[in-house]
Amino acid sequence: MTELTISADFMRDLIEKLRAVMGREEEVMPDIGGNESDDEGPATWQETPGDLQLTELRAEIDALNADHKHELVALVWLGRGDFSADEWAEALALAEERHDGPTSRYLLSHPRVADQLASGLEELGFSHVLQDGLY
Repeated sequence: MTELTISADFMRDLIEKLRAVMGREEEVMPDIGGNESDDEGPATWQETPGDLQLTELRAEIDALNADHKHELVALVWLGRGDFSADEWAEALALAEERHDGPTSRYLLSHPRVADQLASGLEELGFSHVLQDGLY
């Protein structure tokens, strides 16, 4: 089984914080004249100037060591289907190779980042982390 160096408690807390930020977003979409239930959501996070919760979340992510940042990015890629669990080492290597700029900026550019992290954990066999916070 794949091992992660980032703590299970941190992963659970991060996903909860990301969901909290996403859950309070007031998403404003233009009326495109379709059925609201199948219209697309916004492609980016909508920020409020001076948002302390988002500022703290960015600082927390960017304070992680490089290995942890690469794991987060690779988990997002697994969660959105770019890689499989069998390709974990390749995903990590690519995350390291492509690391360019703040990891928080990259992660927060994905409106479904919390779900993608959770799906990535599931793909690796760690879905229980979200319940008990242990690997």
